[in-house]
Amino acid sequence: MTDVTLRRARLDDLDFLVDVFSDEDVRPFLAAGKRFDRDTVAEELARQDEEPDARGRFIVELDGEPAGTLAFERIGIRNRSARLGGLAVHPRFRGRRLADDAARLVQRHLIFDLDYHRLEMVVYGFNARAQRHAERAGWVKEGVKRKAYRHGDEWVDGVIYAVIREDLE
Repeated sequence: MTDVTLRRARLDDLDFLVDVFSDEDVRPFLAAGKRFDRDTVAEELARQDEEPDARGRFIVELDGEPAGTLAFERIGIRNRSARLGGLAVHPRFRGRRLADDAARLVQRHLIFDLDYHRLEMVVYGFNARAQRHAERAGWVKEGVKRKAYRHGDEWVDGVIYAVIREDLE
């Protein structure tokens, strides 16, 4: 039996995070306009301490070993909503459905521990693997933002998913 857990990322996770983000099978599926170099990731980790209920990056651990990562950021105070993204699993740990377990854990943490009502994420329309993951992990498909994102030299769709408190109660 394996044990998947989440914890807040720390500065000593920086090498692991940069390694995951630079993987050639991960990078094409991350936000095209966002930087994932060492300095940018270090700044992100420092910022999460300023307002930990408003943003953060988590490390997904398998039996205590770093295996992946995901992040959240508050998008609405009054409506208690957050956007999730940056989900990536290290190549050594792929194929074990860790992302599914991690997504369920972060959903429950954000909704029940941090009192969010709604969680959202957008997946590139060409990322069929992420869409299958979202549906396995309990995300509800809400629609498609047509040609909403510039990816390389083309415009691509974004598939919108959400989880609300009632989905988990």
